[in-house]
Amino acid sequence: MTILDIAEETYSSLTVNKVRTGLTMLGIVIGIGSVIAMVSIGQGAQSTIEANIKSIGSNLLIVSPGAQRGPGVQVSQGRGTAQSLKQEDADAITKEVSLAKGVAPEISRRYQITAKGTNTNTQVVGTVPAYPDVRNIEIANGSFISDSQVRSMARVAVLGPTARDDLFGADADAVGETIKINKVEFKVIGITAAKGTSGFGSQDDMVFVPLSTAQRYLAGDTYVTAISIAAQDTQSMAIIQQQVRDLLLARHKITDPSQADFNILNQSDVVATASSITGVFTMLLGAIAGISLLVGGIGIMNMMLTTVTERTREIGLRKAIGAKRRDISTQFLAESVMLTFTGGVIGVLLGWAIAWAVTAFAGIATSISWSSVLLAFGVSAGIGIVFGYYPARRAAGLNPIEALRYE
Repeated sequence: MTILDIAEETYSSLTVNKVRTGLTMLGIVIGIGSVIAMVSIGQGAQSTIEANIKSIGSNLLIVSPGAQRGPGVQVSQGRGTAQSLKQEDADAITKEVSLAKGVAPEISRRYQITAKGTNTNTQVVGTVPAYPDVRNIEIANGSFISDSQVRSMARVAVLGPTARDDLFGADADAVGETIKINKVEFKVIGITAAKGTSGFGSQDDMVFVPLSTAQRYLAGDTYVTAISIAAQDTQSMAIIQQQVRDLLLARHKITDPSQADFNILNQSDVVATASSITGVFTMLLGAIAGISLLVGGIGIMNMMLTTVTERTREIGLRKAIGAKRRDISTQFLAESVMLTFTGGVIGVLLGWAIAWAVTAFAGIATSISWSSVLLAFGVSAGIGIVFGYYPARRAAGLNPIEALRYE
């Protein structure tokens, strides 16, 4: 038999009973569509998490007070309670760690903020002019804190867009307005550009003031709650992390590194951990959806076995006039593969449509990769071969005389 003969015979056999063929194919369609949709949601979540983490800054290290209690135990961050980092530590890092592109100490606490009859409770960050470069922040309107304002302990503030909306209304021009933080008046000098939320909280719902001002009027001490360090590139992050660790251990007169009164968070480690977790999550979603593929394959085997039984006399007649076992098995295997391949194409389109609908209506980011589409086609063809092999072999093994006598 030629390929054209096999194709024509396959088409005619599958279209004899369109309802049964469609229902059998439906299992594969649902299975492939579910796998692609679930994998796309998982990959979209992974991309979103990585983008959000990277949005807080490029090649970032964050030094925070608190010590790791032991292996496998959560780090005690100590923000707002532990007091082991000072401005002098940040200055020393700036002078002695040459690979650091920027260093920005900060003191960060939540305060009640009021303005013209409105109020909000949000994060107030006392920091230095290097902060926007280190933490990847842009100014949409006005200006950021300057060195002279830090030196003079000026009572000025830069608002995030969410804080601005809460205090003055959506898209209001708040530059030049006055706010009160913990009953202390501050003049608004700038508004940051919107960035959205990340694994470290909302970058938009913040208020920035000079570090010295926050220490003098708000916190009442000279400690800082974090030191952000921007590395020149990804390759230098590990070197900088070790240099900062050695420097702070020496400055704090700590000989045993396990007793360090600070912790260094490496952004690369956070991204790698998040990617690993979301990767496992994606595989789990794909595996759960893949169960429907197994059910669909069993349905195809059931249909093909039924078809073999119904066409027993036809098989006997073909063998009687010279058809070989290979011709019979090829014919039935081609029908099985055609079922799964067609179902796979429709399933890919269905999965694409589901992913688009999830993004459009649920606001959840999805990402469809060509590898998942090719995998879907490969799986659908593989299911056709695996679950069609036994019915095809059974058909090819029928005795022609007994097949002709079959009623």
